[in-house]
Amino acid sequence: MYQYSEKTRKLISQIGSGDAAYVPKAITCAINTLDEIANDATLSEKVRETAAFAAANLALSDYNDND
Repeated sequence: MYQYSEKTRKLISQIGSGDAAYVPKAITCAINTLDEIANDATLSEKVRETAAFAAANLALSDYNDND
């Protein structure tokens, strides 16, 4: 298992227990969120580049959120 941040682990627990919403199209959600981060001029260029790189790789992967 990956070493997630405390914030991420907390949300994993909340989603798993039903205390927080589950997003069925999670990869599309992740791409959109990463793209928002990439476009946020208030963040450092390094953070924006990292987010854009991750979004681009997910967009080009063979994911399918249509099911």
